Amino acid sequence: MKKLLSRIKFNAPVTLTFVALCALALLINFISGGWANKHLFCTFRSGFLNPLTYVRAVGHIIGHADWAHFMGNMTFILLLGPLMEERYGSRALAEMIIITAVVTAILHALLSGNTAVLGASGIVFMLIILSSISNVKNGEIPITFILVVIIFIGGEVVDCFKDDNVSQLAHIVGGICGGALGAAFGLFMAGHEKEEKEKDRSKHEAIE
Repeated sequence: MKKLLSRIKFNAPVTLTFVALCALALLINFISGGWANKHLFCTFRSGFLNPLTYVRAVGHIIGHADWAHFMGNMTFILLLGPLMEERYGSRALAEMIIITAVVTAILHALLSGNTAVLGASGIVFMLIILSSISNVKNGEIPITFILVVIIFIGGEVVDCFKDDNVSQLAHIVGGICGGALGAAFGLFMAGHEKEEKEKDRSKHEAIE
């Protein structure tokens, strides 16, 4: 048993912490009878003087309407999060998550009136875009990435016709916002990585 436990590795701290927070938020909302999602884990247009406005600006990404909503998002995050965290680092991934959450909240407040939105859809789409950028070679775009984007956004569009009190339009806006941030961070990281490799090559040539 000890050997088995010693082999278990906490390989992606930001990803695993995020999933744990989402699970905790789901439990808290269940225990509170929906109060937590309404007041803490969703975002909507509210006054700047209300302290909960700023809590919700980040907290909405860990809130989920139900178990199915939670599982749908966590499946993507657990698949893609560790890979992107290993490639770009825990700090960079944490920054992308927070920025995506805040920008999504701002755009939702500006564009979606008095409706509320919650869930990690923006984070999921950010990871999808980021993972695709990691595999881009010579400016080529993998067809698998295109299909994933079509399936993800297509699913949100189809869900728009459901009467489920969830704003799929805001999910799409949040996803596009997350994708743009993921692309920006990914290109920046790729450029920085290229510069570092060129510097290392130059030093190596100078030594020789």
